[in-house]
Amino acid sequence: ATPVLGLSLAELDHLQQNELAWEARVEQFSHYHRLWQRQGVLPLVRRIMVDFEIPARLLAEFEEGERLLTDLLHLGELLQQASAELDGEHALIRFLFDAIADPESHGDSHKLRLESDADLVKVVTIHKSKGLEYPLVFLPFIANHRPVKADDVPLRWHDSEGNLQLSLDADDTILATADRERLGEDLRKLYVALTRARHATWLGLAPLKGLENSALGYLLTGGSTLSPDALPKALDALVEGSDIHLGTPPEPTADRVTSVAESSALGHARTPTRPAKEHWWIASYSALRLSGTLTAPVLPPLEPTTAQEATAFEVLDEPQELSQELSQELSQERSQPEAYHLHKFPRGPGPGTFLHGLLEWAGKQGFDAAAKDRDALNDMLWRRVQLRGWQAWQEPLAGWLSALLTTPLPLAAPTPKSVALNELESYQVELEFWFAAKRVNTQAIDALVSKHLLPGIERPALDADTLNGMLKGFIDLAFEHQGRFYVLDWKSNYLGPNDSAYEPEALRHALLAKRYDLQAALYLLAMHRLLKARLPDYDPHQHLGGSMTVFLRGSRSPGRGVVGEPAPVELIEALDSLFAGEPHATQQEATA
Repeated sequence: ATPVLGLSLAELDHLQQNELAWEARVEQFSHYHRLWQRQGVLPLVRRIMVDFEIPARLLAEFEEGERLLTDLLHLGELLQQASAELDGEHALIRFLFDAIADPESHGDSHKLRLESDADLVKVVTIHKSKGLEYPLVFLPFIANHRPVKADDVPLRWHDSEGNLQLSLDADDTILATADRERLGEDLRKLYVALTRARHATWLGLAPLKGLENSALGYLLTGGSTLSPDALPKALDALVEGSDIHLGTPPEPTADRVTSVAESSALGHARTPTRPAKEHWWIASYSALRLSGTLTAPVLPPLEPTTAQEATAFEVLDEPQELSQELSQELSQERSQPEAYHLHKFPRGPGPGTFLHGLLEWAGKQGFDAAAKDRDALNDMLWRRVQLRGWQAWQEPLAGWLSALLTTPLPLAAPTPKSVALNELESYQVELEFWFAAKRVNTQAIDALVSKHLLPGIERPALDADTLNGMLKGFIDLAFEHQGRFYVLDWKSNYLGPNDSAYEPEALRHALLAKRYDLQAALYLLAMHRLLKARLPDYDPHQHLGGSMTVFLRGSRSPGRGVVGEPAPVELIEALDSLFAGEPHATQQEATA
């Protein structure tokens, strides 16, 4: 979650949901630990930078990315150097802790480095600067030169025909020729030096002995002798009518730069006098906490409540009995395709997410296309069951899913109607919604929902709380059928070992025990607001269909595992006013 590694929220959530991905990360960082122990901190830092593509991401996502990258490498080098003098990992961690607590105690080595050489003063030779460009160029010794001497053997020079000659001894003629070629090379370098600047060039000149033999002196005099007194006149003639500015260097002084020590101590942090910011947060249906229990007997909750239970439920209790039972089921299902069911399918969060994933895939493919293309469905299923080790469930799941896509599901409507998934033409899978919640009393929500959805049946009450901020959620399936709009939510809850456990009365008790009625009401409110904003001439009495809670394990029962409720317009409008922060009689009713 740090800016250095920069995993997204989706990737972090994936680690929480996917045990294999989490184990892979654990193994990866165990390898980093071994690398630290065997090779040191700096190899560890560089390996992490490669694995997580840190340089490219920092430079692309942050304006100060170059700064962050420089600091990261600097820290790696400092810790690598310190580890050579310290004994063990904990000593190195302690060193880093002390260095952070007192950064001034470690001298210049801990000062920030420049993130780029672009801001440095570069000292380079004229020869190496060829072909480069600099904003400003300073040539303090451009008037200096070194004449060729007799002991600079071997001497390189060219004869009258242009052939290169080498001499191990030299007379005056050879020396003069070699020195003239030296002057020619100095003139070429002077041209290079004077054409490197983007904005301005400074040249340092002084009446040096033999100045006329330097490249710049030759340009001033044409090779004639130049006395110290004649230099100013020659320079005036050079700058006349040009953009060259002639100035004198500052006079030397005895002033010295002294650094001022920081003497002012930091004061205490100021105490804010303004009131604290309004408590604003993003909530979801899962934020509504239940308190209290039903006084009437209900089916005991069999869903796992811990990660350990979820792991245990992924396999059946008796592997040998599971194999026998499953083989008997498979032989029956070959002769009775409608017999495919999920009563013995593993339970818990993992299997529930798995079943939701199958229906999400079918929705994105198109329910009708998924039902007709059995090869694509089998291929998708085979890849998914292999990842979980559920290969024995390939055929039962394929039969169950194919039947679910084509089986009419009862709708919540004033008159009994039904529709199969493959008959839907206008729908949205995993419809995300957000809407504002302005100081909404959860007990007011509870009172409204209990009054209008399955009234008269006891259910666990909500904890007293206030929703203030945004409410978000994902509707598993939102669809339109014959001009009315519905919300549907898939449930993988295990209610019993056979279809009789999914009778209408049992489904209603299960729905209320988990307070899925609250979820249905919030989803209907989201659909109401969407239609009110998007649908011309929207009328909730005419266009808002209702909610469907589908218990997937009961899809073969007479009611297809569906609890359908029409959308009470009075409830939806009351919730709409409640979340908008408008006064409503229902709030007084809830408080009473």
